[in-house]
Amino acid sequence: MSRYRLGLIAAALGVAGCAGPFPQSTLAPRSDYGWAIDHLFTDIFWWAAGVFVVVEALLVVALIRFRHREGRPAPKPTHGHTVMEIAWTLAPAVILVFVAVPTVRTIFATAGEAPADALKVDVIGHQWWWEFRYRELGLVTANELHVPLGRAVQLSITSADVIHAFWAPPLGGKRDAIPGHVNRIAFRAERVGDYTGQCAEFCGASHANMRLRVVVDSDSDFGHWATVQLAGPAAPAAGTVAERGKAVFARSACIGCHTIQGVSPGVIGPNLTHVGSRTTIASGLFPNDSAHLASWIADAPALKPGSLMTRLKPPLTDADIAALVAYLASLK
Repeated sequence: MSRYRLGLIAAALGVAGCAGPFPQSTLAPRSDYGWAIDHLFTDIFWWAAGVFVVVEALLVVALIRFRHREGRPAPKPTHGHTVMEIAWTLAPAVILVFVAVPTVRTIFATAGEAPADALKVDVIGHQWWWEFRYRELGLVTANELHVPLGRAVQLSITSADVIHAFWAPPLGGKRDAIPGHVNRIAFRAERVGDYTGQCAEFCGASHANMRLRVVVDSDSDFGHWATVQLAGPAAPAAGTVAERGKAVFARSACIGCHTIQGVSPGVIGPNLTHVGSRTTIASGLFPNDSAHLASWIADAPALKPGSLMTRLKPPLTDADIAALVAYLASLK
């Protein structure tokens, strides 16, 4: 292959790397926590870049100055040079100090401490979905975390089974979710938006499918969302497909695993009290629409390897699943 073609391939790969969008980039911080990490990264990057430039410059100078020339004697080797030895010992030590001090300061600044008025949320990792419990509000939801713009938020992160890791890149660094142990993250979101994240610690067959969304709402929108979430689900109208779906839910395996306020107390799977208001299902894997919801109910393990939700078709028929979809979609 010619050098010309190699150059074209290298250029194409370089351009491809500049494509987008990158919804899970840490280089576009959207919180005070994210900016703290970004500033630390930028500082260390420029120290690394400076070291690289100096080392490569010295290497190029040595290659040119001491390259072989016909008739020229070999360079005289130098054995022992006190000044140089002190310099190449002290220089890395000084650089490490300039790297270590801001690193330690950032570690303490992002340790998870939060003011007393912070919104406190318990985050519990499950195989393979996320549970969010708002302590002061007394509400429970799954996979989509809503937080108010500009208010301090403290996440207390743990796991119900194996080790997971909560990671929403634009808002901050990851934290391990460890059974029997609580880690914390505190941040203050600075821009309204919908930010994606995922589990960042291998946790089994569907680790890559354990996604999450953090929705940053305005203060009024967050208050409205919380009010709706605290209210019980509206009863489906008599004689509708949704009403039949409620009956299907009550007589199927669904009732043993999922909570719907006033209907069922299951705690094995995600809380479904307002599942119709969520934008995704299966821990952010699919959009929350009728087609995907029906496929998920029929055979969840076929769509998400290792899913603990059992295959429901059979015993449920297509008509049962359609009614169940109508009922769940009504839970807004």
